[in-house]
Formats: sequence, C-alpha cells, structure tokens
Amino acid sequence: MTLDRRAFLMAGSAVGLATQVGTPAARAEAFSEIVAEDFQKTDLPTPALLVDLDLFEANVTTMAAQCRAAGCGFRPHAKTHKCPEVAKRQVAAGASGACVATVAEAEAMVAAGISGVLLTSPIVERRKIGRMIELIRTGGHVMLAVGHARQVELLAEAADAARVTVELLVDVDVGDRRTGVLPGQPAVELARLIASHRSLRLRGVQAYAGLASHVAGFEAREKTSREVMAKAVETRELLAQAGFDANILSGGSTGTYNIDSTIRGVTELQVGSYVFMDVDYRRIGGRTNAQVYSDFHASLTVLTTVVSATHADRVSVDAGTKALDTTVPRNPEAKNWPGITYNRGGDEFGILTIEPGAKLPRIGDRIEFIVPHCDPTVNLYDRIYAVRGERVEVIWPIAARRESAGKRTTRET
Repeated sequence: MTLDRRAFLMAGSAVGLATQVGTPAARAEAFSEIVAEDFQKTDLPTPALLVDLDLFEANVTTMAAQCRAAGCGFRPHAKTHKCPEVAKRQVAAGASGACVATVAEAEAMVAAGISGVLLTSPIVERRKIGRMIELIRTGGHVMLAVGHARQVELLAEAADAARVTVELLVDVDVGDRRTGVLPGQPAVELARLIASHRSLRLRGVQAYAGLASHVAGFEAREKTSREVMAKAVETRELLAQAGFDANILSGGSTGTYNIDSTIRGVTELQVGSYVFMDVDYRRIGGRTNAQVYSDFHASLTVLTTVVSATHADRVSVDAGTKALDTTVPRNPEAKNWPGITYNRGGDEFGILTIEPGAKLPRIGDRIEFIVPHCDPTVNLYDRIYAVRGERVEVIWPIAARRESAGKRTTRET
C-alpha cells in the first residue's frame, strides 16, 4: 500500500491494528510493509529507528553465501528484529525458516507466512503452550526446544488433547548454564521421554553457546566455540546411535558464524544480529580485522535531533534510554560525525560532548547513532523506517514487539 504525508507520519496506526484484528489473514496484513513515496529522512519525527537497505541487503547476502559455501543451513533468529518483513527477506535468501524467542514472535512469523519457525526458549505456562498448539493445529509449521522433563509432559498433555503432533529439539546446555538439559546421557534420557509420547516427535538438538559469541579475538572465540559445540555434536551422535531422529543440530551465532558453519555435525545456524549489527559486536574483532568486527555492516541506526544547545561544551539530543538501549557497557556511536561522545542524559535525552578540534552540533542538526545492542533497541520501537540513501522506501512494522502480536485475551501475560 502507498502512503500520503498525513498517513505516513501516523504510520504507527498500522501496528496498532495488530492488537485488534483476530484472523491470520488480517494479522498478516497489519504486519506487512507500508510503501512510502517521495519521503526523505528529513520528514521523519525523531527519535526514529532506521535501517539502511543497501547495507542490510549486503548483510543478508553475505550470510547466505557463507552458509551456502560451507554446506550449512541457517534459521536466523527473529528476536533481533521481531519483524516479518526482515524474516521474509532472509527466507528468500535461503534461510530454512526463523528462530523465535517468544510465543508472540512465533505467532507473528506464522501469521506472515513464515514456515519452519523454531521456538528456542522454554515455555511452561499452559496458555503459552496452548497458543503454540493452536499454531500447529491451524497449519503452522513450528518446532519447540525442550530441556526438562516437565516441559515434555506439559507439551504431550496439550498435544494429546488437541490431537496434533509437536516436533521438538532437545535443548542442550553446552555451558551457558541458562536453559537446557546437560549434554550426553541426560539428553539421551530426555529423548527417551519424548519418544514415549505418541504426540511428540524428536527432530534433533539445539545448542546455543552465548558464552562464545562475544569472545574478543577470533582465535580465542574459535577455540571457545569449538570446545562447547563439541559437546553438542557428541550428544547428537549419541542420540543417533540410540536410534533417535537427530537430523538437526541448530546453534551458532553472528559472532561464530564462520566457525560453527564449518563444524561437522552442525546443520544450521541461529544467527540474528548480522542483519543489523551494533557497537557491542563491532568490538570483538574478526578473522581479518583484529580491532573491528567488520564482516557485516552496521545497517541499523537511531536518527536523533539536537534539541538543546545552551552550553558551550555540550548539546542534547532527543534520544535517551527510551530510544537507545544502554544496558551494555558500550555507548552509541555517531555515524558520519567524528569526535562526538554520547553520554546518558536520562529517559528522553542524550548528552553529546566532543573531542578537542571536533565540531559541536547545532540545535536542529540531525545525527544518526549506531546502537549499542540491536535486539533490545529494536524492542523499544513499533516500526523500522527502511531507507535507501536519504529516501524512505518502506516502513516495516515490528509486529512481534513484546506481547503485541497474536490472538489472546487481555488477561494473558
């Protein structure tokens, strides 16, 4: 659909519809992109979340090419973008589907026509389990990861009642100590429990190693990732030896994509941040650049406006902690404006100071910032303005932001 100027600046209403419409077709329409004609960045109200389409498309192509060359599949993680339009482009590039971290994300991806959705986080709440069962009952192709016997029993109970078959991966804790069953025999025992239920079908193993993804220095990162993923590979082999379906070993990350894709036994990568990138990832260094992780471009930025210039040594922009996630130690980095340091100024504001010899922005100037951490920053917005140069090409609703998607009652959490 196209947008006139008034509708363009009120584009958030399209996302608002997502909480009001109930049918899959209506939700999919509410989540679809909005085409903007003859609009520039200067038309945007700030703070605004932007994606540079040229850089974004290059990132999508680079990851797809690496996986193709390595003979490894990829199922990118939608927790990074929560946006069906991004997932569609990843699938078009060769992805086998999308990983999701929440039930709302799963609902949004299925509503948008994404097949091969894997819920990587454990769920034990009966209503959330019911929502996933409903996706399966109505034709959605989804899998779930389980790492505890209680999860298995709850899913089997719900699947039996709905007369559906639920596909599962055994979630293996390879060192994060966060979710999942221990590798080796404990994982095999969990597989046996899954196999005892006719309504459940085992498909393989999930093993995410967050402890490896941000290790600084390529050699150290490779050593860490190979050590922890060896536990997952061994577990997959034990499952196969015991006669279980272990066709899938899903894991990996943006930081280890060119490591894990070469490990024999890893069948798909759960890469996420590569489409956008952030300051936190840029610091880890790459195979060819020890200082900056430059394998992928920083396509995601937050556009801000200088709204106060009272003092000679600083100015204020209209983007504070409500617009830029600052939970990681790194600060936002100004794009194309050297010598600026962003300092936290509260909920609504950021304070900009400059290095000696740098130019201090003036009131009304617009500055884009590369975000410290892309996933939680995206979660602060309801739309992404996709730009090519200075032109706004489309608007992508962030359809799975928190619990803003899917069919549910207002009492659910």
